[in-house]
Amino acid sequence: MNIALREAVPEDAQLIAHLTRSCWANKVAASSAGHHENADDVIADLCQGGGFVLLIGDMPAGSVRWTALDTDTNVWEIRRMGILPAFRNQSLSQHLLEAVIHAAQNAGITELRLGVRTDQPRLLDLYTAYEFELAPELDYAHANPHEPAPYVMRRFLKN
Repeated sequence: MNIALREAVPEDAQLIAHLTRSCWANKVAASSAGHHENADDVIADLCQGGGFVLLIGDMPAGSVRWTALDTDTNVWEIRRMGILPAFRNQSLSQHLLEAVIHAAQNAGITELRLGVRTDQPRLLDLYTAYEFELAPELDYAHANPHEPAPYVMRRFLKN
């Protein structure tokens, strides 16, 4: 399997929105905003941060984005990581996560954060394996006020 990552550009907005919706379908609760992702959402995230597209051969198989916090540009929030159903159970999301961690280290970012939906607790182990820790003192900026607050995790980076 030929796995490649490439940095996302604004011209990828439609593709990434489609990938996000497809990755969320039948996997994440219907109330998640990821089901309504559109190109404008993606462009906004890319302008405030960045993203990666994961390719298997030349076929897009997943994506991830990050944005800098409004309150602290030395903190990136990882958003919308997903792998298409046909490519799951091959540890491919780890490639996306590692790419964001390396990009953050190269950019001198001091901390990464992410939110994990309470109905997706199995993801906590994945992120813990990458040195993320639960941070119950933090609020998730994109939380749906009609659902339980997600778990917030953080990882401090060494520069």
